Amino acid sequence: MSGLLIICGPTASGKTKLALSLAKKFHGEIISADSRQVYKGMDIGTGKDLDKFSIFNFQFSIKNKFDIGFYKIDNTKIWLLDVVKPSYQFNVADYITCANNVINNIWRRKKLPIIVGGTGFWIKALIKGIETMNIPPNPKLRNQLNVKSLEVLTSYLKKIDKKRWLAMNNSDRNNPRRLIRAIEIKMSKPVAPLGGLKIDKLLLIGLKTKENKTLYKRIDERVKNRIKQGAEKEIKLLRDKGYSWDLPSFSATGYRIWRDYFENKKNLNELIQRWKFDEHSLARRQMTYFNKIKEINWFNINQKLICKKIEKTVLQWYS
Repeated sequence: MSGLLIICGPTASGKTKLALSLAKKFHGEIISADSRQVYKGMDIGTGKDLDKFSIFNFQFSIKNKFDIGFYKIDNTKIWLLDVVKPSYQFNVADYITCANNVINNIWRRKKLPIIVGGTGFWIKALIKGIETMNIPPNPKLRNQLNVKSLEVLTSYLKKIDKKRWLAMNNSDRNNPRRLIRAIEIKMSKPVAPLGGLKIDKLLLIGLKTKENKTLYKRIDERVKNRIKQGAEKEIKLLRDKGYSWDLPSFSATGYRIWRDYFENKKNLNELIQRWKFDEHSLARRQMTYFNKIKEINWFNINQKLICKKIEKTVLQWYS
């Protein structure tokens, strides 16, 4: 049986802890669906918690640019961490390519793949496919558009694809990179959809809270811990290796906020507060996206015996 279990939800909702428990009970292996944990050396800011893992076990390379392997925690394999260097712009099509390879590898060994993460777009693309996902980058067009202002990009996208612009949220409309991608897609020739696995059985489990206050408290504790673990030192090391603030990898929550600190525009307390607020905002955006995926079976993380209830749901599905 080609079964696929997905554990999703906002940051700090307890997805990995739950997935590790389910992996032990159902002979599973975990596949990360986190758009920032694919980057090597970006560990503390993304919350990989590598100190709990075994060393990276390389298995195979894809297209000579993706390093595919696993870490282990409590003897459970965790795939698709540390796939590329921060200088590489890893996109959803890359994720589908890597995830499909790993899922098929796990199926061949009669194990259960468990997708775990908060990047809803990747998860949706994996199970449903997205028509625009296989449209390759257009370097010439991007070079022309990269020098344009947000206002010019907005005006141009409205002119050529107003429907797409109206469908964007405020975050997308204020992100030049996403505006450029939308223009690029509209100006490209149609291609066959990418993604959409052939899955015999699929179960989506979502974790959430009724009150954001509970989640925010968890997030704030995680930010404090990441500061203690050495987030500042990690940023300095990445910068010393020549990685630029302008890289897409550095647009991640927990990384972009450090620029003002290193340029003496914010002190540490201001940075920590900004980091917390950015993580709160990320959690809200994640929930907005996940709420659009109707197949998700939601569980409240404040509920008593939540793990037992989820285990029962998975058992009924898997057997």
